[in-house]
Amino acid sequence: MPKGKILVTRSLPGKALDRLREAGYQVEVHEGLFLPREDLLKRVEGAIGLIPTVEDRIDAEVMDRAPGLKVIACYSVGVDHVDLEAAKARGIRVTHTPGVLTEATADLTLALLLAVARRVVEGVDHARRGLWRAWHPELLLGMDLQGATLGIVGMGRIGQAVAKRAEAFGMRVVYTSRTPKPLPYPHRSLEELLATSDIVSLHTPLTPETHRLMNRERLFAMRPGSILINTARGGLVDTEALVEALKGHLFGAGLDVTDPEPLPPGHPLYTLPNAVITPHIGSAGRRTRERMAEIAVENLLFALEGREPPNPVV
Repeated sequence: MPKGKILVTRSLPGKALDRLREAGYQVEVHEGLFLPREDLLKRVEGAIGLIPTVEDRIDAEVMDRAPGLKVIACYSVGVDHVDLEAAKARGIRVTHTPGVLTEATADLTLALLLAVARRVVEGVDHARRGLWRAWHPELLLGMDLQGATLGIVGMGRIGQAVAKRAEAFGMRVVYTSRTPKPLPYPHRSLEELLATSDIVSLHTPLTPETHRLMNRERLFAMRPGSILINTARGGLVDTEALVEALKGHLFGAGLDVTDPEPLPPGHPLYTLPNAVITPHIGSAGRRTRERMAEIAVENLLFALEGREPPNPVV
């Protein structure tokens, strides 16, 4: 007899889920691109373990559909998609996958930064449309990174990994965080960072306090002609205000996350040539995503076996 049902809301790369089957659990995996809310509520019934992604809103309603639920092992670092208070009140453990995606996310941050600063997507489109007929000194002029100031908002693991990469490009790094850290970079207030940085990169968690941190006032407080990069959470930025800022105030924006996510077809951001948007692929290195699955499964097994999981949140 199976030990219990584990619901996995997306198929995961690698062979980590085999560990659950080998341990005697019934593993139910949703194979589609996304799991509709009504299907989640139905399929979670009878589950003792749940592995959700960042797109699954795990609230009290979901938890109450599975009275035997013991563990929510998030396939993510962020847990803003889970009602932690509801989980705590029901005695449900919540875990996440910290650390493993640091380098991959930092890589994509630099990829977006380069793509916006050097107008890579515009250049590709220019060539593909047959507009590349001659070299010209003023064609697609971008921002030089050597000597530019990168302002990092949130100096955790990913922020620090981005800073190291930026140094290799000859950039000057400043940062803001709740408290200064023993790092070789100047700490600044958010207001000073926005006013003095050529590029602002967001790496802070999404909380009630940071929701729409980059509102209209702060977006227009950025230096004219500067760049915004967001590989953290879409809710950190007021999307409507960003569209406005990109129409003359900012040089461009590189976004791996948006609000809403995904952006609906025809959204104004898609019409702006200086907005480079990727579909939340910050951690999408194969080794990284496979390791995330392994960590989520390990957290789940530890908690189901009554042991302290390696990466607890609640």
